[in-house]
Amino acid sequence: MDFIIINRYQNYIDANIAKGVLEAAGVESWLQDEFTVTIDPILTHAVGGIKLLTRKEDAEKALTILQQLKEEQKSRLICPRCGSHQIELVSTPKKTSNWLSVITGLFVNYAAPIDKVNHCFDCGFEFKTSSIEAG
Repeated sequence: MDFIIINRYQNYIDANIAKGVLEAAGVESWLQDEFTVTIDPILTHAVGGIKLLTRKEDAEKALTILQQLKEEQKSRLICPRCGSHQIELVSTPKKTSNWLSVITGLFVNYAAPIDKVNHCFDCGFEFKTSSIEAG
């Protein structure tokens, strides 16, 4: 039986939500490297993130379901500045403390904290809260 990777995640929460949605739709799926990434997040990029796998014959259905999930999640967030739904959670190195952590990380063995913000791709506005939902 052939299995393929249908998506990769940076954290176990997003990975398990996707896995749960697939299983609720009757698509059997598995997570690979979930424990490695959860226990030691520094290894996330080294192992390629948490991989969501499914049977090759279920891949098309699974990808369609995941795309619907992504669209549903996007429709719930609105930009407080322009009202757009073109928003994604991104990493941002804008804060001075983040740059200081990166520079310090070159000399000290610890993970630098990364700031995550919602970024509007229509107006460029960035905001922290993910609880702003469409009314």
